[in-house]
Amino acid sequence: MKRILAIILGVLMMDMVQAEPEQFYQAKRLQHSAGTLSYRIMYPHDFNSEKRYPLVLFLHGSGERGEDNQAQLTHGAALFADSASRRDYPAIVIFPQASTNDDWAKVNVTRDTQPLALEFASVNAPPTIAMQGVLALLEDFSARTYVDKQRIYVGGLSMGAMGTYEILARRPEMFAAAIPICGGGNPDNAAYYRKGLPLWAFHGEEDKVVAPSLSVQMVEAINQHGGNAKLTLYSETGHNSWDKAFAEPELLAWLFAQQKGA
Repeated sequence: MKRILAIILGVLMMDMVQAEPEQFYQAKRLQHSAGTLSYRIMYPHDFNSEKRYPLVLFLHGSGERGEDNQAQLTHGAALFADSASRRDYPAIVIFPQASTNDDWAKVNVTRDTQPLALEFASVNAPPTIAMQGVLALLEDFSARTYVDKQRIYVGGLSMGAMGTYEILARRPEMFAAAIPICGGGNPDNAAYYRKGLPLWAFHGEEDKVVAPSLSVQMVEAINQHGGNAKLTLYSETGHNSWDKAFAEPELLAWLFAQQKGA
């Protein structure tokens, strides 16, 4: 009987841990000119609207698309909701969700190849509906007095990293730093990035979904155009390099140390 109770308690505790991020992220929706954007937002503990806080925008991968306004918390939300993270790096954290058939970046994908064949559009092409929603969301929050305009960050994984590389070109003066994971972009778009932009990219060397060479190309292009980008490649790691990226002991310290004009 004791063993059964211990197993039940262990399962319940695992469920509580898995559900923990949802307790901190409020479900919201934004109406914008192109449609509706669902998003989750976490405010700092003891949030005070008279103070100023960094803002983190994190874009999910293709597997978390949908209409439930929940799946986007699958990867990364727990990192920011961790009690130590909230204590050491109080910030406003936003996880938007793209609709099932939408993408963050303007990209043509051929799925019958391995890795995927990806053709990224110029930043001069019209943004996707999901990207239009994110841009509207950023305009809204960046205008709020409690958001530190010098410390707005963006990151994402896979499809979300592709959106990260694109949004940096669409709003070059907005972001203080970026953390794209296992993604890629149009190297020509790096010409539009803010000069000196700090960026830390991550990719698995054995990624069979998104070729690691795409991250290499983007980091090289960013630095050629006056950026400050670095890349961590993980050996014996496939597409889920976000697990190792989120476990980087200096990730949040590095991110929140970046600010424009510093």
